[in-house]
Amino acid sequence: MAKNAYLVLENGDVFEGYSFGAQADVIGEIVFTTAMTGYLETLTDPSYYGQIVVQTFPLIGNYGVIPSDFESAHPWVRAYIVREYCEEPSNFRCEGKLDDFLREQGIPGLWGIDTRRLTKIIRESGVMNAFLTTDKSKIPEGAQLCKPYCIEGAVNAVSRFEPYETVGASERTVVLWDFGAKENIPRELIRRGCKVIRVPGSTTAEEVLSYDPDGIMLSNGPGDPAENTGIIAELKKIADSGIPIFGICLGHQLMALSQGAQTHKLHYGHRGTNQPVKDLATGRVYITTQNHGYAVISDTLPANAVLSYVNANDGTCEGVNYT
Repeated sequence: MAKNAYLVLENGDVFEGYSFGAQADVIGEIVFTTAMTGYLETLTDPSYYGQIVVQTFPLIGNYGVIPSDFESAHPWVRAYIVREYCEEPSNFRCEGKLDDFLREQGIPGLWGIDTRRLTKIIRESGVMNAFLTTDKSKIPEGAQLCKPYCIEGAVNAVSRFEPYETVGASERTVVLWDFGAKENIPRELIRRGCKVIRVPGSTTAEEVLSYDPDGIMLSNGPGDPAENTGIIAELKKIADSGIPIFGICLGHQLMALSQGAQTHKLHYGHRGTNQPVKDLATGRVYITTQNHGYAVISDTLPANAVLSYVNANDGTCEGVNYT
């Protein structure tokens, strides 16, 4: 028989459902993703560090657990919330059940709640903290318990500690500055004929340049970009090196900060596989995969920067070209 579990939001709202995965009390920042597939990539994406993730798609777990689809070695979410999880997955690549996987990884889950109602609350009230428990007696104090929570030191928590080389076709050498990189980034660089040297977020500009790279990739990652003052200072040193630099997600935000721009926290973020982004030069709209809770403030971009892409839903900055 399923054990009851309770989600208490910072604003006092309470959801009662059922526990799956590990059973533990958890506090985190609650966010939602609109992706219809790719739940394994979501669970193992380092950008979700410190967050309780809600899936808006109602059925999760139907193709089981497939380790080759992971974006990192293990999950980074604090907890996982779904409308319904599939107890009997069916897929020729399946190597396990979602419930067992979350239990093994110590990640608590909640199912059987109205995820549509929960998503609407987050959209209207904005991202907030939440408390998940299987102990009903803790509900009255839940809202107060979760209010002080803050995601701090996120990049240091998810970034690799030692540099290593991923050998590709070696036509070009790209240094991947890892702030919480997904595995798909080095994989796609290798597909394009690059040798990838992956270095941790704590790497200095001098160390990056010592690899004599043809290009530098600034990866995705979790947390508030403005918190990473050390990385921003190192990026400022390297910006005028003449080496092509490409930033994605957190990397894009850190680059902007290093050039004097500012960032702000979005009301509820952009998370999912269906985010429309408009190319300002051509007017073309692309449907993109995203996972970020902060954005560069377009009006603060410096003179050497040109706003190139905006989110078609809310008009926020999605891309910058530096001249």
